[in-house]
Amino acid sequence: MSEEFPPVPRPPLAAAPPWVPGARDAGSAADERVLSAHQLRERGIPAATARRLCRPGGPWQMPLPGVFLLHPGPPTGEETVRAALCYAGGRPGEAVVTGLAALALHGFSAAPPLAALERVDVLVPRTRRLRSAGRVCLVRTSALPRAVAAGGFPVAPAARALADAIAHLPGTPEVRRLLGEAVRGGHCEPRAVVRELAWAGLLGRPVVAEAVRTLPAEGRAVAEELLMDTVRAAGLPDPCWNVGLWLPDGPFLGTVDAYWPRPAVAVRIDAWRPGPVPGPEQDPERRARDRRLHQTLLGLGVGVVRVTPRGLREAPGRQADVLAGALRAAAGRPPATYVVVMPR
Repeated sequence: MSEEFPPVPRPPLAAAPPWVPGARDAGSAADERVLSAHQLRERGIPAATARRLCRPGGPWQMPLPGVFLLHPGPPTGEETVRAALCYAGGRPGEAVVTGLAALALHGFSAAPPLAALERVDVLVPRTRRLRSAGRVCLVRTSALPRAVAAGGFPVAPAARALADAIAHLPGTPEVRRLLGEAVRGGHCEPRAVVRELAWAGLLGRPVVAEAVRTLPAEGRAVAEELLMDTVRAAGLPDPCWNVGLWLPDGPFLGTVDAYWPRPAVAVRIDAWRPGPVPGPEQDPERRARDRRLHQTLLGLGVGVVRVTPRGLREAPGRQADVLAGALRAAAGRPPATYVVVMPR
């Protein structure tokens, strides 16, 4: 999982003696085999010496202007990302990996491995005058996201990286696989994904619109699995899963994700569902129906617990305590109105 990337400058590199041509810098750690000209100067290595060591047949390479790879072989994927960040430079937090490279660092299996990427997208402030070079594509933005740490690099949050990646993907299968994994893998909520796609102006593309239609089902399936895991891990009795409720010989009331007939407690997952117009907002008519069902069940004496996919994923113990408390409270109330329970 990703964590907040600390907004503090990196510690200065340790001093090292000047490079001696023909000798290997045995003090270079694996994560310091990509250095900028400025970092080399701090180690006592002049720029002219560094460039001379990058001549054909030399022990170093210069994959990007002012960025040096301290070995002659092909760079690893991590070295390519590090080189991109060295090239982008700027103050801490002003160069953020995004797109497919960021998704690979977030752990997306549907994203190509770093070493296979033809480009590494890096977000920089709109005021930066630096140009893209080599495999590095600089993406200027007026809304630089707060970086998170993934794989040791500052990367864009998964939803933003996903939108930046999809902007350059032409095919529906690739887009659908990435969107599906974003939700199934718990990287981000469907609402956050659609919001980023809307801000990027991508929802009007048929390829993206078709893939987005599957997100509510993906999100609900994940949330239902999390709810089952939470109930069983807490040792609570199994409820009736995914059922519809009717009044005897009366109208259909609605559907719930879990229902304990005795005591009468219903659980509803407050999962995001899109409105009739593509966008990040939920259908207002559906919200109104949900509120009416909630009030109707309470009026019949049925306890109602609302849970969210995020709560089930990040705090299952707290959600289990809420469910256990609702069952205890219902046991002490007068019996609820009898309702008919049928599979959804």
